Amino acid sequence: MEVILKEDVNKLGQRGDVVSVADGYGRNYLLPGKLAIQATAANKAVIEQMKHSAVRRLAKEKVVAEELAHKLEAVELVFERKVGENDHLFGSVTSGDIAHQLEQMGHTIDRRKISLEEPLKSLGEFHVPIKLHREVTSHLKVTVKGEDQPETVQTAAE
Repeated sequence: MEVILKEDVNKLGQRGDVVSVADGYGRNYLLPGKLAIQATAANKAVIEQMKHSAVRRLAKEKVVAEELAHKLEAVELVFERKVGENDHLFGSVTSGDIAHQLEQMGHTIDRRKISLEEPLKSLGEFHVPIKLHREVTSHLKVTVKGEDQPETVQTAAE
């Protein structure tokens, strides 16, 4: 059976591909799950039109992502965290923290696009990649520094 994929399917193909599958797989999984439609001449014409509109949409999204990447190159985020002995942080800086601070600055970015493999748990300067588009990645400068602890005032009884 030939079907046209409406969504990306692992180990089968990308959206818009015309693929041959077993009859049972097509009838029982792909078609009811709305992952594919039967490959007829009319459906192929509709899919071609959808592909062209998707290409135009992706081009627009890429331009917007490139503009945002250019803006983010100049941004530097500074996080202050409590520090113990040997510059050990109490807590960490996560992708959610970075996304929240960017949102406060007026840049709405989903935290899942921030490619932070693990939370930042040490002091220093880091360059965090942000995947804005399939082909556009920006690097954000993030600085983690220790909080200035108010010095305790010792009073001596006289």
